Amino acid sequence: MRQSSSETDRRQQNRLKGVLPVRVRGTDKDGQTFDEIAHTLDIAAIGSRVGAIHHQLRIADRVTVVHRQRRMEFLVVWTKLVGKHEYHVGLQALKQEKDVWGLNSCDFEVRAPRARSMAQGTGT
Repeated sequence: MRQSSSETDRRQQNRLKGVLPVRVRGTDKDGQTFDEIAHTLDIAAIGSRVGAIHHQLRIADRVTVVHRQRRMEFLVVWTKLVGKHEYHVGLQALKQEKDVWGLNSCDFEVRAPRARSMAQGTGT
Protein backbone atom coordinates (compact mmCIF):
# COMPACT_ATOMS: atom_id res chain seq x y z
CA MET A 1 0.00 0.00 0.00
CA ARG A 2 1.43 3.35 -1.01
CA GLN A 3 1.41 6.27 1.42
CA SER A 4 -0.19 9.53 0.37
CA SER A 5 1.99 12.62 0.52
CA SER A 6 -0.07 13.98 3.43
CA GLU A 7 0.59 10.77 5.41
CA THR A 8 4.29 11.04 4.61
CA ASP A 9 4.36 14.72 5.61
CA ARG A 10 2.71 13.96 8.97
CA ARG A 11 4.96 11.00 9.76
CA GLN A 12 7.89 12.00 11.96
CA GLN A 13 9.96 8.86 11.44
CA ASN A 14 10.51 6.19 8.88
CA ARG A 15 8.39 3.09 9.11
CA LEU A 16 10.02 -0.17 8.22
CA LYS A 17 8.04 -3.11 6.95
CA GLY A 18 8.75 -5.91 9.33
CA VAL A 19 6.92 -8.98 10.53
CA LEU A 20 8.09 -9.68 14.06
CA PRO A 21 6.40 -12.08 16.48
CA VAL A 22 4.96 -10.32 19.53
CA ARG A 23 2.75 -11.11 22.50
CA VAL A 24 0.07 -8.50 23.18
CA ARG A 25 -1.61 -8.17 26.57
CA GLY A 26 -4.35 -5.81 27.61
CA THR A 27 -8.06 -5.33 28.16
CA ASP A 28 -10.52 -5.37 25.26
CA LYS A 29 -13.53 -3.08 24.73
CA ASP A 30 -15.71 -5.43 26.82
CA GLY A 31 -13.37 -5.24 29.81
CA GLN A 32 -11.99 -8.75 29.29
CA THR A 33 -8.25 -9.24 29.71
CA PHE A 34 -6.44 -10.95 26.86
CA ASP A 35 -2.98 -12.29 26.13
CA GLU A 36 -2.35 -13.35 22.55
CA ILE A 37 0.34 -13.98 19.99
CA ALA A 38 0.32 -11.46 17.13
CA HIS A 39 2.84 -9.91 14.73
CA THR A 40 4.01 -6.52 13.61
CA LEU A 41 3.23 -5.37 10.07
CA ASP A 42 5.53 -2.38 10.17
CA ILE A 43 7.60 -0.76 12.88
CA ALA A 44 9.00 2.62 13.88
CA ALA A 45 11.07 3.73 16.84
CA ILE A 46 7.96 5.19 18.49
CA GLY A 47 5.30 2.72 17.47
CA SER A 48 4.05 -0.11 15.33
CA ARG A 49 1.18 -1.46 13.28
CA VAL A 50 0.21 -4.87 14.64
CA GLY A 51 -1.89 -7.54 12.96
CA ALA A 52 -3.58 -10.76 14.08
CA ILE A 53 -5.32 -9.12 17.03
CA HIS A 54 -8.57 -10.97 17.76
CA HIS A 55 -9.97 -8.60 20.37
CA GLN A 56 -11.59 -5.24 19.68
CA LEU A 57 -9.63 -2.50 21.41
CA ARG A 58 -10.52 1.10 22.15
CA ILE A 59 -8.50 4.12 21.15
CA ALA A 60 -6.43 5.37 24.11
CA ASP A 61 -6.32 1.90 25.73
CA ARG A 62 -2.92 0.80 26.98
CA VAL A 63 -1.45 -2.53 25.95
CA THR A 64 1.76 -4.35 26.76
CA VAL A 65 3.76 -5.77 23.87
CA VAL A 66 6.49 -8.34 24.47
CA HIS A 67 9.14 -8.94 21.83
CA ARG A 68 12.22 -11.06 22.56
CA GLN A 69 11.65 -10.89 26.32
CA ARG A 70 11.45 -7.10 26.15
CA ARG A 71 8.26 -5.61 27.57
CA MET A 72 7.02 -2.29 26.16
CA GLU A 73 3.94 -0.20 26.94
CA PHE A 74 1.90 1.27 24.08
CA LEU A 75 -1.17 3.41 23.55
CA VAL A 76 -3.76 2.30 20.98
CA VAL A 77 -4.09 5.15 18.46
CA TRP A 78 -6.33 3.43 15.89
CA THR A 79 -7.95 0.08 15.10
CA LYS A 80 -9.27 -1.41 11.87
CA LEU A 81 -11.32 -4.57 11.36
CA VAL A 82 -9.67 -6.48 8.48
CA GLY A 83 -11.64 -9.72 8.54
CA LYS A 84 -14.53 -11.17 10.48
CA HIS A 85 -12.52 -11.41 13.69
CA GLU A 86 -9.13 -9.83 13.08
CA TYR A 87 -7.94 -6.29 13.70
CA HIS A 88 -4.95 -4.23 12.71
CA VAL A 89 -3.98 -1.88 15.50
CA GLY A 90 -1.83 1.25 15.45
CA LEU A 91 0.29 1.59 18.57
CA GLN A 92 2.32 4.49 19.93
CA ALA A 93 5.04 3.92 22.53
CA LEU A 94 4.38 5.51 25.91
CA LYS A 95 8.09 6.20 26.24
CA GLN A 96 10.80 6.12 23.62
CA GLU A 97 13.32 3.39 24.29
CA LYS A 98 16.61 2.66 22.61
CA ASP A 99 16.63 -0.21 20.10
CA VAL A 100 13.00 -1.10 20.80
CA TRP A 101 12.75 -3.69 18.04
CA GLY A 102 16.39 -4.79 18.12
CA LEU A 103 17.30 -2.46 15.26
CA ASN A 104 19.78 0.38 15.09
CA SER A 105 18.16 3.77 15.83
CA CYS A 106 19.52 5.23 12.56
CA ASP A 107 17.10 2.89 10.76
CA PHE A 108 14.35 5.20 12.03
CA GLU A 109 16.01 8.51 11.15
CA VAL A 110 13.72 11.50 11.71
CA ARG A 111 12.49 13.06 8.48
CA ALA A 112 12.45 16.78 7.89
CA PRO A 113 8.95 18.07 7.13
CA ARG A 114 8.35 18.42 3.39
CA ALA A 115 7.67 22.17 3.59
CA ARG A 116 11.00 22.75 5.34
CA SER A 117 12.83 20.71 2.67
CA MET A 118 11.23 22.78 -0.07
CA ALA A 119 12.17 26.02 1.68
CA GLN A 120 15.78 24.86 1.91
CA GLY A 121 15.81 24.16 -1.82
CA THR A 122 16.22 20.38 -1.65
CA GLY A 123 12.84 19.73 -3.26
CA THR A 124 12.30 16.36 -1.55
